[in-house]
Amino acid sequence: MNALGIVTPFWLDRPDREALDIALAAEEHGFGQLWIGEMATFDAFALATAVAVGTERIGLRIGPLPAGVRSPVSLALGVSSVATLGRAPVGLALGGSSPAIVHGWHDRPWEHGAPRMRETVAAVRTVLSGQRLAVSGDHVRSNGFRLRQALPEIPITVAAFGRAMTRVAAEVADEVVLNLVPVEHVARVREQLDEQARAVGRTPPPLAVWVPAALEPGTAALRQLAAQVSVYLSPPGYGELFSALGYRELVEAARSGVPRAGLAAAVPAGLLRVIGAFGGPAEIRERIAAYHEAGAGHVGLVPATAEDPGGRRLLREVAR
Repeated sequence: MNALGIVTPFWLDRPDREALDIALAAEEHGFGQLWIGEMATFDAFALATAVAVGTERIGLRIGPLPAGVRSPVSLALGVSSVATLGRAPVGLALGGSSPAIVHGWHDRPWEHGAPRMRETVAAVRTVLSGQRLAVSGDHVRSNGFRLRQALPEIPITVAAFGRAMTRVAAEVADEVVLNLVPVEHVARVREQLDEQARAVGRTPPPLAVWVPAALEPGTAALRQLAAQVSVYLSPPGYGELFSALGYRELVEAARSGVPRAGLAAAVPAGLLRVIGAFGGPAEIRERIAAYHEAGAGHVGLVPATAEDPGGRRLLREVAR
């Protein structure tokens, strides 16, 4: 069944608390799921708890959070805290993130993302199922951490970029999510997930995709979207995707150290339209339908808010 949700964006030019406004608007207009990521503003679990307390029905998916930054115990504690202090349904999403965030911000190793993801998902599931977990070298001790209340039903989503991470996601994830990708890429990943999951005797996991969206965007909205895309030009995975789309020079400029402001000014509207949903209500709905037809069971809209505070106009029109 195809579904439509909302992603709380962290636009660099907007108030931090706008994330709460978007959450309230998403609930008001009947969306079934809200994604809550993490950048340079709120701790994701803290924001998710605030949203859970302030809403009544909307489901929450926390992340994708970098798998190599928090320990499996802290990840399980975080998501279980939201489920207990707020309410269900809630899920956890994990990703590889980027060297700039994992190593540059958190001083953790970024390499070997795929095997780390496999280990992390298994360990988080162990904790959520109510079993004890404590690792010393290669040995799991019997006196390790255990949740007081098991929550084995919490789903784990994996953000997949590249063949290695896609293979891990196909084999261990309850759901797979993509971000800033064209429709054609969704179709390719859907085929890979189906093939790799069936090769290990597993039902292929459902696929979700985050899609930036703006209702009849003007100059300010397009500038906001370009500024955000510029952040993703250099990280591994994203850079290769944008290069394949014909924007190799932009990627090379980002990786050579060109300031973000200069990169944002160079991001063309054509690139934004390849990875987003823009225009009038009918055009946006057609774009959403194209992602669904390509194999995304869930589309999470990332609302531009430079000209539409809280994304309220966009959410109202799409909800109709």
